[in-house]
Amino acid sequence: MRAVQPRSRQQTLALRRQLVGSSCKLFFPTDPVKITEAKGQYMYDENGRQYLDCINNVAHVGHCHPDVVKAAHEQNQLLNTNSRYLHDNMVDYAERLSKTLPEKLCIFYFLNSGSEANDLALRLARQYTKHQDVIVLDHAYHGHLTSLIDISPYKFRNLEGQKEWVHVAPVPDTYRGLYRENHEDPVTAYADEVKNIIEHAQKRGRKIAAFFVESLPSVGGQIIPPAGYFQKVAEHVHKAGGVFIADEIQVGFGRVGRHFWAFQLQGEDFIPDIVTMGKPIGNGHPLACVATTKEIAEAFAATGVEYFNTFGGNPVSCAIGLAVLDVIEKEHLQAHATEVGNFLMKTLKEQQIKHPIIGDVRGCGLFIGVDLIKDQAERTPATAEAEELVTRLKEKYILLSTDGPGRNVLKFKPPMCFNMEDAKFVVETIDQILTDMEKECLSQKKTTVCST
Repeated sequence: MRAVQPRSRQQTLALRRQLVGSSCKLFFPTDPVKITEAKGQYMYDENGRQYLDCINNVAHVGHCHPDVVKAAHEQNQLLNTNSRYLHDNMVDYAERLSKTLPEKLCIFYFLNSGSEANDLALRLARQYTKHQDVIVLDHAYHGHLTSLIDISPYKFRNLEGQKEWVHVAPVPDTYRGLYRENHEDPVTAYADEVKNIIEHAQKRGRKIAAFFVESLPSVGGQIIPPAGYFQKVAEHVHKAGGVFIADEIQVGFGRVGRHFWAFQLQGEDFIPDIVTMGKPIGNGHPLACVATTKEIAEAFAATGVEYFNTFGGNPVSCAIGLAVLDVIEKEHLQAHATEVGNFLMKTLKEQQIKHPIIGDVRGCGLFIGVDLIKDQAERTPATAEAEELVTRLKEKYILLSTDGPGRNVLKFKPPMCFNMEDAKFVVETIDQILTDMEKECLSQKKTTVCST
């Protein structure tokens, strides 16, 4: 057989531009990286150069983890078929997941993607409540299906706009939101915004089906809602006949360290009515899940219409899901996320003192945001500077991305095996780059005040 000559990066890029939709964007679009291998928290380009991956929360327990690869391979050799046949992997996996959740969340639906999970959650909520309307947070993103674009301000503001049945509440952001760190009670203030939305909707004859929220808003800028906010919102939503849906697709499975689920940061007394899972659940394999109560599941079944997902919960997917749970437990990745995340937060906050461009450092475990600003008073997003920083980090073989409405928040969500040495390397490199940017800014002798 004739050996195939590997394509160059430029050849691959040319073919992608020719064959793949232009709306499918690349990281670092002016100079994209071609990745051919990955292991743990590291990725390798076609020339074998190693990059530290600070982006990939999908490869949750590490790229190509041998235990996950082995589980997939062994089950693939035996059977992979749809979920209308009995198979132990599905029930074993559901049982394992149930042990990580509050007892009330005991019924599971398996799917192939986070978008599918959130779409099903929306259907469950509407069938159970017999209501239509949904409350979401500003800048939220819940998936790429039409139903989810409709409840994702991050997307619909640039498309057809807000539907009549969608209501947008302010993000509970105590750094740059409506109610900030100096407010006497930001929890109640932000929850009252939801209460006011409900009351206004009801006056117009609208009925609330769900409050749909990422447990930690990610696209919105790596936001950590103040503890107690979910409880107060849930009280208002339940009173209106709606349910509370926690989207854990970005932040579940121990990423926050001290809890398995990010919604648990709100306190032991808070339990959502529906939880959706995706991304890290399968370590890169297409797997997702919805967990809910018996009451909601029974209302969904009462329609008499079967819910069928051809490969959701297939034997291979569930074998992989089980392996991911095993690795989290065996390698103590929650404790690891707490230890490394605390260290990363501490060292980033030390840089905040040194570099005025760093306005805020927030996060929990290995979910951290660094908010870059142009000025301390107005907290104006330093968008261009953030882009410049991540570009220069890539040149130092560190892959990091930005998010938030101003695209100015450095977004840390690496594989959970990201370690202390990685954290030191990243922070030292950020320090070096920001110092260089400050010197360059001063040397330009501009009449305007430099952001750094």
